[in-house]
Amino acid sequence: MKRISLFVAALALASLMGCTDFGKVDQGRVVAFDKQAGKVTFIRDKKAEPLNPDYTGLPPVTYTIPTDPAEMGPDPKAGLRMKLDTQKSQIIIYDPQAQAFKTIVFKIHDMQENVDRDHPLVFDKESGKAKVFPMVDKTKKTVTVYSARQKMLVTFSVPEEYMSWPDSTWDAGDEVRVYYKEDGKSLRFMNISKTDIFKK
Repeated sequence: MKRISLFVAALALASLMGCTDFGKVDQGRVVAFDKQAGKVTFIRDKKAEPLNPDYTGLPPVTYTIPTDPAEMGPDPKAGLRMKLDTQKSQIIIYDPQAQAFKTIVFKIHDMQENVDRDHPLVFDKESGKAKVFPMVDKTKKTVTVYSARQKMLVTFSVPEEYMSWPDSTWDAGDEVRVYYKEDGKSLRFMNISKTDIFKK
């Protein structure tokens, strides 16, 4: 009887060990998304702390998105803004050409704090839609960005050489998370920025 019990226990252990082929999780901020090619590229968040992210993981990583639509969340928005530091009057962006980060010093023209997502400054109640940021004024040579995480709406000016850069330069890409077993191939894709995990 004892031998049978040991045999059953051994089978259970073998079965358990056979089910431990767990995948891995990767997370970061999207800097490029090619829907047609089915590829997303992001800068890794080295901390994975919602209130204190650290988008400094270089080089950027590229994953193919899941082939099963059921495993794919909302399409991600790409942007090059990694950090907005109003204390130092600096914005850190990812430069795709140089494959490196660039720190740009700016001059603040206006800054509104404690601005929630439903604040009239960033949300149009009549249409029921959020206003589109960044707002780039080529005439005044200013850029207005909204950071939902920092609850901050900031208008600033940057050196003339950067005004010709695309608007996405000043935008923060969506935060995404992928589950994978094979490098570069996601099995599940979650757009954290566009997913309400508390919604039933």
